[in-house]
Amino acid sequence: QVQLVESGGGLVQAGGSLRLSCAASGRGFSSYAMAWFRQAPGKEREFVAAISSTGGTTYYVDSVNGRFTISRDNAKNTASLQVNSLHAGDTAVYYCAAARTPYLRSTVNQPTGYDYWGLGTQVTVSS
Repeated sequence: QVQLVESGGGLVQAGGSLRLSCAASGRGFSSYAMAWFRQAPGKEREFVAAISSTGGTTYYVDSVNGRFTISRDNAKNTASLQVNSLHAGDTAVYYCAAARTPYLRSTVNQPTGYDYWGLGTQVTVSS
């Protein structure tokens, strides 16, 4: 069992940056693939980025490629999402998720592909 807690969200101006963090407790973090999703009001939860257990493989949704960077530190049981060049369309609650597999599966961009979820952190971008 893994518990996930996100932090680092906030209010930022368009063009600004934030660093979101996901702290994991429990066993198995270093064996799990990790991902970030986001959900804007009235919209479905959307995949943002994923990283394999070793950090060797990453995958991004096209809309954030080049602006967001996912990373992890297995020694500290943390995963992070650096978000740059933010715009209003990035406003959402950002969720951290873990999958009980070291690899990025074919369901990497589907919420059903993940076994554990945090409660989210709000990111609001003002124009």
